Amino acid sequence: MMDLDAYFARIGYDGARTPTLAIIAAIQLAHAHTIPFENLDPYLHRPVSVAVPDIEQKLVKGRRGGWCYEQNMLFSTALRQLGFNVRWLMARVMWGAPPDVLTSRSHMLSLIDVDGTPMIADVGFGGATLTAPLRLEPDVEQPTPNDVFRFIHDRDTFVMQMKLREWAPVYRFDLSEHYFADFEARSWYLSHYPRSHFLQNIMVAMPQPGRRIALLDNHFTIHQSDGETERHVLTDVTSIRGVLRDEFKLPVDDIPELDAALERIVSAAA
Repeated sequence: MMDLDAYFARIGYDGARTPTLAIIAAIQLAHAHTIPFENLDPYLHRPVSVAVPDIEQKLVKGRRGGWCYEQNMLFSTALRQLGFNVRWLMARVMWGAPPDVLTSRSHMLSLIDVDGTPMIADVGFGGATLTAPLRLEPDVEQPTPNDVFRFIHDRDTFVMQMKLREWAPVYRFDLSEHYFADFEARSWYLSHYPRSHFLQNIMVAMPQPGRRIALLDNHFTIHQSDGETERHVLTDVTSIRGVLRDEFKLPVDDIPELDAALERIVSAAA
């Protein structure tokens, strides 16, 4: 059991607590617009736990962000506590990967039964995080508060796509249920495998009303919903810390190892 009052205070949600689609949508939007995706802990070689009490301590009480296992574990546990029927799924990430590369199952998402209708929810995919639940219905464009998505049914799998200038694949998944042990093992692997991209770069992203913001090392990008994009190269540690603190609302003063890592990033980019 998690502290729902503390979680809802963290994301600024003060609505009803009945198991309806409108409630899922409201909680998902509040969560996505408040808690950023970030990989600072694995990048700094700090342990990442997917146990709900540890996630609460970090994301709720500590006001940090996290990666998909932390984000979706917290969100789905809250929904289960409200009475929703939630199954955990795993996806193969296609976002940014060559079309002929088959990636491993590494991403967590949730399948929620709402009055017999299967819905997909996901608050932990960085630059393509969903801000509303989607009906698991192929070939239908589904607008969300930030972007438009659709599912393509490919034999026994589904591909979620995001509408940019053209449709871009986000990830591929089937409906096989996964469990805590699956995510615990995968989280440990991605935190320790030397070639894990979570260990190579700082990645922070969050949807906001009318835009999405993202930080990759010292590159800060703002994608407006109207299609305009602003790109900023941050040339010193103070600027990067400022973006983390002011744009993503992260308590950077509570991460003592961060400055040395940012110094290395700035020096490598010079």
